[in-house]
Amino acid sequence: MDAPPTEAEVRDRLPAGAAPFAGRRTELAALATAAARTVPGRGRLVVLAGRPGSGRTSLAVQYARSVAADHPDGLLFARMSAPDGSPVPPGRAARRLLEQLDAVPAGLLPADPAAEDPACAALRTALAGRKLLVLLDEVREGAQLLPLLTEEPGCLVLATTAGPLTGIDAIDPVILGGLDQGAAVDLLGELIGGTRISCDPVGAADLAEACTSRPAALRLVAGRLRADARASVTDAAAELAPAVPAAAPQAPKSRGATKPRGRGPAADRRQARELLPAEPVPVADTDPLVAAFGLVYRSLPAPAARMLRMLTLAPTQTADLRTASALVGCPAPEAGTVLEKLAALELLEREPAAADGTERYRVPGRLYPRLVELRSEQDRPAEVELARARLLERLVRLVDSARLLLDRTAGGNPDPLPGPLRLRTPAQAAGWLAEERDQLLDAVRDAIGQGDLDGSAGRLVTALLRALPLTGAAAPADLYQLHELVLRVAERQQAPRRAAAALLNLGDLQAAEGHWPQAEEQYRAALDRARAAGDEPACARALEGTAGCHRALGDPVRAADWYGRALALRQSLGEPRAEARLLVRTAEAHTAQRRFDEAGREYRAAVAVLRRLGEEEAAAALSQALERLRRLVDGEGIVQVSE
Repeated sequence: MDAPPTEAEVRDRLPAGAAPFAGRRTELAALATAAARTVPGRGRLVVLAGRPGSGRTSLAVQYARSVAADHPDGLLFARMSAPDGSPVPPGRAARRLLEQLDAVPAGLLPADPAAEDPACAALRTALAGRKLLVLLDEVREGAQLLPLLTEEPGCLVLATTAGPLTGIDAIDPVILGGLDQGAAVDLLGELIGGTRISCDPVGAADLAEACTSRPAALRLVAGRLRADARASVTDAAAELAPAVPAAAPQAPKSRGATKPRGRGPAADRRQARELLPAEPVPVADTDPLVAAFGLVYRSLPAPAARMLRMLTLAPTQTADLRTASALVGCPAPEAGTVLEKLAALELLEREPAAADGTERYRVPGRLYPRLVELRSEQDRPAEVELARARLLERLVRLVDSARLLLDRTAGGNPDPLPGPLRLRTPAQAAGWLAEERDQLLDAVRDAIGQGDLDGSAGRLVTALLRALPLTGAAAPADLYQLHELVLRVAERQQAPRRAAAALLNLGDLQAAEGHWPQAEEQYRAALDRARAAGDEPACARALEGTAGCHRALGDPVRAADWYGRALALRQSLGEPRAEARLLVRTAEAHTAQRRFDEAGREYRAAVAVLRRLGEEEAAAALSQALERLRRLVDGEGIVQVSE
């Protein structure tokens, strides 16, 4: 028997997690106890609930890695909230989890928007017989979680949330508060250096109290203290204290950790400055996380503060020097330097580096709402729109560059981007497209949703539709979503020709999945738009697609009728190859109705067309089909097909 994998060998798709990690022994033990519980008819589920900034994601990652050896098939991860806080559909999360397992089955295109996404069922099937831990971060509602739960006892689903999850029975969540005071002081020592803490233990205790021992607030203040060696711990505590309501609950203190005597609470120290120069902080309305963020934010140089605000426009809150430099309009090296400084201040989270080594960062969800407010207050709408337009055009250039590197038959050379931004090899291009796919799709959704940059958004959609299939990872659901976005723009701009093309592509995707009623609906809608635009080739394609749906649904009478309409239109357009194809399809529909005379006539007409085109091999193959039809007629004693 093979030895079980070590923790290092387990497939690990989790984020890095906060470092250093301090305290939480009680909570880790509670998670272990909850993970041991089972509910009949459902696999193991653990819910970790806590306020933003309580460190719930970091704790979940820490626990998951501590039990990795018990889940040798891997540690999977999916975020269940979009940057604006809206819930991510469970089907989209299921697809990403299947990709992490390298277990994406063909298709998975939803047939009915009201029904469960087939990706959820595929995920439950893929989890069967495996020992996996699935971390679902920032779950907003129980309806997101239910379709992803499995009955497999070897799997553990660990969900983090900010509030109660209704609709799921037998949940006993692990509730997360602040660190105990001893752990909070230890964390400060790890973050800013033990010497500064040991030289000012009273200030450290007061700072932990002012932050209510919430890890995110402690990290923000520590980032500022690291950046300014002259700033004292005591002064930082005093600046924060007035922003914390007097009735705010105190975090429990660890045994042996007592507050030194001779000093009043931090709230009795000098008044804090404003959160922002133009906006005084209302004491009763500000929590420690907001106050700590304000303390760090107002210390930023103007360019860094502007970049931080503009990063809220980055797809999925994730950015690298390519996207950051586009958003603020600065050289890539300068953007990289600012990103690194913001991460050092704990204002950005580090994401795993890209395949080419490019550093990637994420705007923390706990800071996102406040940064959006600041952006609306301090940046003119025209500046925001320009930043979004620059980002979309940068993404278009990058996607086109990746496509040209991957498809040498396309001709042309990649658009020469500045050196730090350039994709240089096909492998690098494929890796970039795969890693950034979610961000690229999110950028398109956001741009089309806002409706003010349809031109740039349309170019990005076109670039993605050309490039994604070259990676071999173009999920039909992603392509379907892109064509839906094209349709949305076309309808908004009253462009029936483009709307017809999008509907035809949607119909083709549904037909490829065997969703014939849905495909027919798309083809019929495409026919209406094509007629409105006077686009006869699109009309012919829609007619043929509709006929194919009837044929697949076992209705040869309607299939023959629709094929006949398409044939007449192709003949009027002078398209002999399409004419030959439709003659054969019509003949097959007649054969299914046992109308052998009509079938033979259509076959002979198709043979004649192919011979006029000089395609003798295809004509010979069709002649064999005609001969088989004759034998069928002879065998059943039916009147011979006339010459």
